[in-house]
Amino acid sequence: MFYLLTSVPIPFQLTFYEDRNFGGRSYDCSSDCADLTSYMSHCYSCRVHSGCFMVYDRANYMGNQYFLRRGEYPDCRSMGMSDFFRSCRMIPMYRGSYRMRIYERENFGGQMYELMDDCDNIMDRYRMSNCMSCHVMDGHWLMYEQPHYRGRMMYFWPGEYRNFSSMGWGSGMRFMSMRRIMDSWY
Repeated sequence: MFYLLTSVPIPFQLTFYEDRNFGGRSYDCSSDCADLTSYMSHCYSCRVHSGCFMVYDRANYMGNQYFLRRGEYPDCRSMGMSDFFRSCRMIPMYRGSYRMRIYERENFGGQMYELMDDCDNIMDRYRMSNCMSCHVMDGHWLMYEQPHYRGRMMYFWPGEYRNFSSMGWGSGMRFMSMRRIMDSWY
């Protein structure tokens, strides 16, 4: 009996390159990587072959975050990064309901509202001046520091987030808009 071996596509894969425009040495990645400098001295460009990822400008998933989906990213500085990619986190595909509670102040203080869909401006929708803590019950979300999905962003998955500054940003970090990471993005 003969067995035919076929290539099974990896559901999440991206390639990092040392230089801009996909030059220099490369590193293929299909899972979370806390420190890309373990594999290459620096990383200025990447190609996402499949899946969605968050990349970070500091090791250990800290610092500014950038959302990547299938496509080419020839220069990380054109994305607003001040330096180069240092770590990445795979965003698992999720099919189900979405639910998150947002709070006006840290440690679940102040006004609370429950979201099940995207919100491009919490001030317009809820008359809430900012969001400084949240509890994600279902789904994966991106939250932005400015209305209309602008400014710095942060990735959230199910869990309690009492204080955003403990996630690598300065004290008083707040968010003004949020959206679901949908399976159609993959």
